[in-house]
Amino acid sequence: MVKLNRIYTKTGDDGTTGLVSGPRRLKHDLRVEAYGTIDEANSCIGVARLHTAAMGELDEMLMRIQNDLFDLGADLATPDTGKPLDYEPLRIVEAQVARLEREIDVLNERLEPLKSFVLPGGSPAAAHLHLARTIARRGERQMVALARTEGEQVSPAALKYINRLSDFLFVAARHANDDGRADVLWVPGKNR
Repeated sequence: MVKLNRIYTKTGDDGTTGLVSGPRRLKHDLRVEAYGTIDEANSCIGVARLHTAAMGELDEMLMRIQNDLFDLGADLATPDTGKPLDYEPLRIVEAQVARLEREIDVLNERLEPLKSFVLPGGSPAAAHLHLARTIARRGERQMVALARTEGEQVSPAALKYINRLSDFLFVAARHANDDGRADVLWVPGKNR
């Protein structure tokens, strides 16, 4: 269980932050950027949920995802160095990826077929979910860059999860737009 007695520690005043496993990293370190972006996506989902409370099932899915994103942040903040730890680190697992895939399928089967690309917008919930999707994609790019950096590791399940998350958020945004009927569609060359 997490216990926070003090909010400020002053240990970051030098521009570093501590990973869960102990080592300090610069606050602009790619690992810190990645889990910071995951936190940003989570916050955006929180704003979207202000508009999904009446959508029952979707809101419950988003709440589960918010919890998963804390798991993902903990996973990224505890790099696997191959050295034993005094505790079992929290990791994203395949079951979380599989659940997300099932939830994508549940929402997607209700949607109007796409006839064009969808512009981010429509209802307030959809607009915020599209924003969360783009933040999740940025997080994914950072996680992939981190995974490709010598000496760094990101678990395959974590990479799968963040990839599926942006797919989920796209489908969720369409669901929030009256199952796609209120989507704002791209019209190529419309303003030429």
